[in-house]
Amino acid sequence: MQIETKLLSGALGAEIKGIDLTDTSDENFKKINELLLEHKVIFFRDQPLTTEQHIALAEKFGPLETHAYVKGLEKYPEIVRIIKAEDEKNQWGENWHSDVSYNFKPTKAVILKSIKIPPVGGDTCFSNMELAWETLDEKIKEKIKDKKAIHSSLGAEFFLENYKKMEGNTKKNYDEYSNEHPMVRTHPETGKKILFVNWTYTKEIIGMNKEESDEILKQIFEHQARLDLTCRFTWTENAVCIWDNRSVIHYAIADFYPGKGLGHERVMDRIAIEGDHPQ
Repeated sequence: MQIETKLLSGALGAEIKGIDLTDTSDENFKKINELLLEHKVIFFRDQPLTTEQHIALAEKFGPLETHAYVKGLEKYPEIVRIIKAEDEKNQWGENWHSDVSYNFKPTKAVILKSIKIPPVGGDTCFSNMELAWETLDEKIKEKIKDKKAIHSSLGAEFFLENYKKMEGNTKKNYDEYSNEHPMVRTHPETGKKILFVNWTYTKEIIGMNKEESDEILKQIFEHQARLDLTCRFTWTENAVCIWDNRSVIHYAIADFYPGKGLGHERVMDRIAIEGDHPQ
């Protein structure tokens, strides 16, 4: 079958047809990975993967992660089931972030599969951090190009304390994980420069006073959220999204209102692939 690619925006993202995600052959995986590196986030509809097929696809990318703070499924601890209850207005991930950037080895990629979707609401937005670096103000570039920033898991508390059907593990010290990463990292496969900070987990720039650090981070976070750097995906059941967590930040939109999504459950299965230490 011929592969069809529909771009979601001029910045990043593509919806792909003509690829069977249950085919984990090296040849098929090569096509998937090439598309991922090109578009940074790719989407596939009508892919009713079983749990075992979801895991098999993820394992082609590398070793799987277990989340530091969220319990996985009992039989499949590497799978986090993300649930918005029927009467909840919020949903997990409703801030700009890069998954677990506070880890020494932040996530390489994520494969998210939709199970139950409200009739409206709950889209996911992505922003291109390669493009964010290219378009960043030159004065800010000069100030941060050789700097490191502290990423703290304190931001994880927000994602766990507010959701009825999301269960944390026994860890309660949200600042247990804190690491320093270059603010501009080099992609290990493409060699491209990436702006590697995010609103949820990046707390301060090392080597700057707090006032200057806060002001520069504020400007960067505003820049990262520019609409011309983003794409937006509207979910349907049995859709699969794969994103390069090194190259993008993302935001799960919580637009659930009476008569428009509120009163409906949203259920997703997430598998993350272990990354490398940013350089």
